Amino acid sequence: MFLSTVCTSKLQEPRNAWHSGWWSVKTVLLITLIIVPFLVPSAFIRIYGEVAHFGAGVFLLVQLVSIISFIMWLDDCCRSDKYAEKCYIQKILLAATAYVVCIGGIILMYIWYAPDTSCLLNIFFITWTLVLLQLMTSVSLHPKVNAGFLIPGLMGLYVVFICWCAIRSEPAGESCNRKAEASHSTDWLTIISFIVAMLAIVIATFSTGIDSQCFQFVKTQERAASDVPYGYGFFHFVFATGAMYFGMLFIGWNSHYPMKKWTIDVGWTSTWVKIVNEWVAVCVFIWMLVAPVVWKCRQAGGAT
Repeated sequence: MFLSTVCTSKLQEPRNAWHSGWWSVKTVLLITLIIVPFLVPSAFIRIYGEVAHFGAGVFLLVQLVSIISFIMWLDDCCRSDKYAEKCYIQKILLAATAYVVCIGGIILMYIWYAPDTSCLLNIFFITWTLVLLQLMTSVSLHPKVNAGFLIPGLMGLYVVFICWCAIRSEPAGESCNRKAEASHSTDWLTIISFIVAMLAIVIATFSTGIDSQCFQFVKTQERAASDVPYGYGFFHFVFATGAMYFGMLFIGWNSHYPMKKWTIDVGWTSTWVKIVNEWVAVCVFIWMLVAPVVWKCRQAGGAT
């Protein structure tokens, strides 16, 4: 779908009809592509698994940029002349709530996943998340940035959530992950949690796929009535990488070792992927805060 719809620009193009219709053909194609992996050699599946490692990482990066762009857009709306006075109290309450939840989440992670001083790795993960939260807040409040408390608070929620997911991905049986040991048996909570997580990822994938504007560095001209509403190729590219991300969840980001029954996204590889994703998220967020300041300084230096 990506190869057949990339660079589609006008609604009159035949590829627009292919993207929005032809459901009977797509249904047959879907059933065929579900059956084919059972018939091809396993070497092909292993090759796809290696490619999926890269594609899943791209999906995490794309989703990260989309989330940060949404946070920036929300802050810009609250700061605009139209909503500045109306949203002042709501903005303060939202920022305060975000910080309270972040601090509460960090405290709970200390209680659940760092029960004693021997849990050095978990203590490092949680403490470093707290340091990153402080760093984002300090940069946001710098006089030259002056972005306020809202965006680092909302970004802090995302960072704390990633840290929590990373620690939960540690293999069961670790003395510092008693929650994983307690939830090792199959139960309805595990199944419901997986279904909720699956729906959340699908919704995030769909919203990211139609949000290609946040990845454009140069503002485009106004869209004409005959132009497509969003980038079809980018939409399918995000879904393709999202499918690879799903595959990585099922195998714990490690294609060389089998997953235990009724476990999803568990393993040290999965843990470190999420931790690195957390650190990259903070770096991208801070860069998006300081980039306008750096750009202005360069322009001022060039003008002089």
